[in-house]
Amino acid sequence: MLAAVAEFERAMMLERQTEGVRIAKAQGKLKGWKPTAREKSGEVLKLLSDGLTKGAVAEKVGIGVASVYRIAKAMRESQK
Repeated sequence: MLAAVAEFERAMMLERQTEGVRIAKAQGKLKGWKPTAREKSGEVLKLLSDGLTKGAVAEKVGIGVASVYRIAKAMRESQK
């Protein structure tokens, strides 16, 4: 019996959450994340070609080091 009540309450919570997200999107409060690393890939490639380390590039541009590695890898693969 308790499991049935818990399942019902969970379904109600999910329904309320979905409704809240729908309302927030309609009001323009939820816009999702922006792929900032892709937008800054040109700047990243220039800084890497200038000789900066990947960590320094990440700090200067304001993205994660993993993103810098990903951009550098994509550049190497496109040159092949």
